[in-house]
Amino acid sequence: MGVEQAHHRFFIEGESLEVEGDIDLAPLAHQLRNVLRLSPGNTITLLDDSGAAFHTRIEVLDGQRAAGLVLARAPVESEPKVELTLFQCALKRDSFEWVLQKGAELGVRRFVPVISSRTVARPRGILSKKHDRWRAILREAAEQSGRGRLPVLAEPQSWGQAVKQGSGHLLMPWESAGSSAPGIDIGFADAKAASLLVGPEGGISDEEAGTAIEAGWQPVSMGPRLLRAETAAIAAVTIIMHLSGDLG
Repeated sequence: MGVEQAHHRFFIEGESLEVEGDIDLAPLAHQLRNVLRLSPGNTITLLDDSGAAFHTRIEVLDGQRAAGLVLARAPVESEPKVELTLFQCALKRDSFEWVLQKGAELGVRRFVPVISSRTVARPRGILSKKHDRWRAILREAAEQSGRGRLPVLAEPQSWGQAVKQGSGHLLMPWESAGSSAPGIDIGFADAKAASLLVGPEGGISDEEAGTAIEAGWQPVSMGPRLLRAETAAIAAVTIIMHLSGDLG
């Protein structure tokens, strides 16, 4: 496993970064000054969600201003070969946030929260209020893991909406699929895109599974043991990244 040397990385949205250009670091000032204890002359890496990294020197960092100078641009080679969307039924807070964090680290490109019949936190309004917190978790995970693009976080979808939105290989880990169901590796050679549909703590109902199958989703087995929803999600993501050659 490759481990990138520790370096402070920050996504900057809505900014045009150019080599030898000045950049306003005010949105990062508190973290740079009070948390990381950096000072003028230190270098950081900025990312503009384009897949490039911009090495930047802090020029000013005081109580009034924070600014930097972009020194160089470099490509980021850490984005996966396969574009993976994780349709994850909403879980209890800690479990769902753990899936977001670990999924982002592993390379999930897009997350879609799903409201199913057995979802514990069901009202769409409650889930939507967590959107900013979830985006912050994805941002921190992407920065920490050295990604070049921010994972996309979609608005919560009903089960019926979600099953119509998958792209690429449509795979649904389902505990009731039975031992004869294929594994996640079914027909996966050279896949450019894949979608995972993972149920909540109470599992996927037979009716929901039928709706998904009609929409083209393939039920797959995760082995002989019954996994928690969050375990199944991350295990499935890991398998897909391995099959795509992303994990070496």
